[in-house]
Amino acid sequence: MLVPAVFLNGLGMGASLIMAIGAQNAHVLRMGVWRRHVGVTVAACIAVDIVLIAAGVAGMGALIQSSPLLLGAARWGGAAFLVWYGLRSWASLLRTSTLEVRDDGVQADWRRALVTILALSLLNPHVYLDTLVLLGSLGGQYAQADRPSFAVGAMTASLLWFTALGYGASRLSAWLRQPLVWKGIEALTGAVMLALAAGLAGQGHI
Repeated sequence: MLVPAVFLNGLGMGASLIMAIGAQNAHVLRMGVWRRHVGVTVAACIAVDIVLIAAGVAGMGALIQSSPLLLGAARWGGAAFLVWYGLRSWASLLRTSTLEVRDDGVQADWRRALVTILALSLLNPHVYLDTLVLLGSLGGQYAQADRPSFAVGAMTASLLWFTALGYGASRLSAWLRQPLVWKGIEALTGAVMLALAAGLAGQGHI
C-alpha cells in the first residue's frame, strides 16, 4: 500500500533529477519535434528509469559505487558517446536551415530509434548516478515497507515528465520547426552533450 507522504517525496526528488537538461531530454525533445517514434522513445526512457530506480532502491547503487572498474568504464564510454552526439548536433546545425531538410536515416526505423535512445540512456553515467545512486540511497533510508512508495513516486515523475516532454514537443512542433528556433535547439543540444562529456572526463569518479 502506498504511503502518500513517501510517494510525494519520491515524486519530488525524481522530478528534480529527471527534469534537468541532459542527453535523454534533448533527444526526446528532438524526436517530439520530428514527430518520429515519439511513443517508442518516451516508453524506452520511462522503462529504463523504472528498472534503474527499482534496482537502486533495492540496493544495487551501493554495489556499483564500490567498483572502480565499472565506474571508470561508464565514465569514459559515456564521455566518448556524448562527444559524438554533441558534434553530430553541431554538424547538423551547420549544414541545414530547416528541420525537414535533415534526415540522416537514424530515425527512419523504429528499431534504430529505440537503439539510439537506449544508448543515450545507458551510456550516460549520469543516468546511473541519478537513479541507482542518488534515488537509490534516498529510498534506502526508508523502512523496507515504505521503499516501494518512494520508488513508485520517482517512477511516476519519470512517466509524467517524458510523456509531457515528448508529446508536448510534438504539439508545438510547428513553432519549434522554425529555422531560428531549431538551430537554437541543435546548438543547445550540442553544447549540453559536450559539457556533460567534459565533466565526465574531468572527474575521477561519477
